[in-house]
Amino acid sequence: MARRSGRERGLFGRLRDAVARVREDVAAIQERDPAAGGTLDVLLFYPGMTAVWTHRVAHALWKRDRRFAARLLSHSARLLTAVEIHPGAELGRRVTIDHGAGVVVGETADVGDDVHFYHGVTLGANQPHAGKRHPTVESDVVLGAGATLVGAITVGEGASIGASAVVSKDVPPGATMVGNPARRVDEADETEEADGPLENGECADEAVSEGHADGSGEEDDVGASETDCGDDSEADAETAHSRQPC
Repeated sequence: MARRSGRERGLFGRLRDAVARVREDVAAIQERDPAAGGTLDVLLFYPGMTAVWTHRVAHALWKRDRRFAARLLSHSARLLTAVEIHPGAELGRRVTIDHGAGVVVGETADVGDDVHFYHGVTLGANQPHAGKRHPTVESDVVLGAGATLVGAITVGEGASIGASAVVSKDVPPGATMVGNPARRVDEADETEEADGPLENGECADEAVSEGHADGSGEEDDVGASETDCGDDSEADAETAHSRQPC
């Protein structure tokens, strides 16, 4: 009797945990998608979330070596939602898929907590061998529509992958990647902001060579600089050509 009572408590405990996880997922999609309605709306009309919940059951079966049942459940979810998540893939908490159509997650993919997928994302492999061959996506990553990540790469925490980007190398934490092949763009933006744009008509090379990068100098030096950047009619043609940086 005691054994049966303990088994029932364990069953109810797992059920409470499952309900709590579903509530987490619903709250996450409502936070990330302004179009999301109430709880019933998310439960019934978000195929990406249906795919994630189905995967959790299929993954549990896969880990218990009930491979056929796991694959059958995964395949059924694919037919219903257009999202294919291999039952062997690891998904963290509050993983959300917006729209869902065309998402593919391979067997050895590892996805952290609070990762948001848009439609058409692929976590694929580029090698036919067994073992780790799909991406690891750390927590708080956003994967844009149509993004393709291939190979046993790691996408660092907090990174953003742009729409249609193709990523085949590791991505540093917090990076923003765009293009095919993907390149980092947030570093370039920060560099441009730090350097600042040049003023109109400013001759950067002349300022450095004359020692007036800070804008200070004698009146005759300023006049000479203006001559270099402007009318060269009074200067020797060959000298003006060699010193004209603008």
